[in-house]
Amino acid sequence: MSDIQGAPVRLPVLTLPLKGEYFEAIRDGSKHEEYRLAKPYWSKRLEGRSYAQIVLTLGYPAADDHESRLVLPWRGYTRKTITHPHFGPDPVDVYAIDVSARSQSAQQS
Repeated sequence: MSDIQGAPVRLPVLTLPLKGEYFEAIRDGSKHEEYRLAKPYWSKRLEGRSYAQIVLTLGYPAADDHESRLVLPWRGYTRKTITHPHFGPDPVDVYAIDVSARSQSAQQS
């Protein structure tokens, strides 16, 4: 990708701070999607956008704390309706961001 003058365009990085249980599950390979409520805040950050990579952090680590960061390729997201204890007892519409080590299905980007 390049701009009008032909210079390369750098894609942004999406950084998501996570609670410990979700960070560890993604790191261990048992969690393949990270959910964000489908609200205007996330709509403007995800819809129609692409990222160079996604950085998942264990909370808000210090800049030199590399053990608390996972850097993964951006593989897009899907919209889903889920029921999850974190969001309460009712079904909610979410962005399911692909955080798998390899792509599992065709995703939006």
